[in-house]
Amino acid sequence: MEFSKFYIEPENSVLVIIDVQEKLARAMKEDVLQNVMRNIKKLIHLAKIYSIPSIYTEQYPKGLGSTLEGIKSMMEEEAIEKIHFSCLQEEKFIQKINQFSRKKIILVGMETHVCVFQTCLDFLARDFKVYVPKDGVCSRKKEDWLTGLELIKEAGAVITCVETLIFQILKKAGTAEFKKMLEFLK
Repeated sequence: MEFSKFYIEPENSVLVIIDVQEKLARAMKEDVLQNVMRNIKKLIHLAKIYSIPSIYTEQYPKGLGSTLEGIKSMMEEEAIEKIHFSCLQEEKFIQKINQFSRKKIILVGMETHVCVFQTCLDFLARDFKVYVPKDGVCSRKKEDWLTGLELIKEAGAVITCVETLIFQILKKAGTAEFKKMLEFLK
């Protein structure tokens, strides 16, 4: 087993938030949506503390609406619009990812079995390591979410959870970063 893929360092990571948009969000179960939103926000805070680049996409915003304000307001740049399900089929997205020169991708958003899965495959095909927290992604139907996670794992990505990722990056308690993150871990 390749153990190195389970290690994640902030200096080699990028947070990618896929299609957390108005019309998609309305199709999700409310408790699932709230949990995913809360977890994505935790990862955005972590990314800010550690200067991990964060980018977000919008699938055909004319039809699916904008990114939910709770996430959009936390982001420093504009969303990358796309029409392909895989983010890596969009030239603007590829250019942005290449600017970072980082090989580990934390992938969250909607929907697990479509855009998240296809983006994951394309990252893996380009020799990136991909981390998908199961509590940071969702689909309209639970069986589609489960299928997406299973396919993502079989493809070679690491299925994890938000808290595990946070503590892997924090590495130890008592640091200034840990204290900044503590309020989001309660």
